[in-house]
Amino acid sequence: MTRQLVEYMAGALVDHPDEMKVIETEEDGVTVYLLQVSQRDIGKVIGRHGRVARAMRTLLKVSAIQNHTRCVLEIE
Repeated sequence: MTRQLVEYMAGALVDHPDEMKVIETEEDGVTVYLLQVSQRDIGKVIGRHGRVARAMRTLLKVSAIQNHTRCVLEIE
């Protein structure tokens, strides 16, 4: 569920969704989502002063809490 949330949020922001990739890994009981986007779209995903990235992380944490899991979003 949370992977689809990351894909949905990022896909709505970027201009090149075909170059977007979400990689899911597990580290110490925490699910890590690595979001890779085109260099041209990185500013849209991060936002001014990181506001968009912070909002995406907040929504992801809320979803994880509802599913009784822990997860982290990293943007590359």
